[in-house]
Amino acid sequence: MILQKTLTTTASISKLWAFLTEADKTKQYMFGCEVLSSWEIGAPVIWQGQTEDGKEIIYVKGELTKIEPLKVLQFTMFDPNMGLADVPQNYVLLTYTLSEKEGQTILHVEQGDYAKADNGQSRLEESEKGWDYVLPLLKELVERETT
Repeated sequence: MILQKTLTTTASISKLWAFLTEADKTKQYMFGCEVLSSWEIGAPVIWQGQTEDGKEIIYVKGELTKIEPLKVLQFTMFDPNMGLADVPQNYVLLTYTLSEKEGQTILHVEQGDYAKADNGQSRLEESEKGWDYVLPLLKELVERETT
């Protein structure tokens, strides 16, 4: 139960990397959430946003497990607002892998494994819907800023 998505864009790897790692950019496409991290192995990765009534909230939290600038970004993730136990089995791994081919940048997104996580099937389905919204918007934004 692993989600896999791919995005191909004319934007440069460095531009796309910035959209994955800079809070002011993630806020534009990730449901208003800013990603916050020092981007050092073992550092927290926090997705923070605001509720409809303006209250600051952490929507997703995790820990950076791998980073190769402009190539790979990987961290664990867990939504502390789902009412699930905050235990290792309920965290899934999100991996962004970037590459170039024929003048285009390819982003491969892999998220899971939901097989051992509580409510795994519904969490996988919800994540699928989220990425189906996020990736086209990310492509539009990163290409618009490139031109």
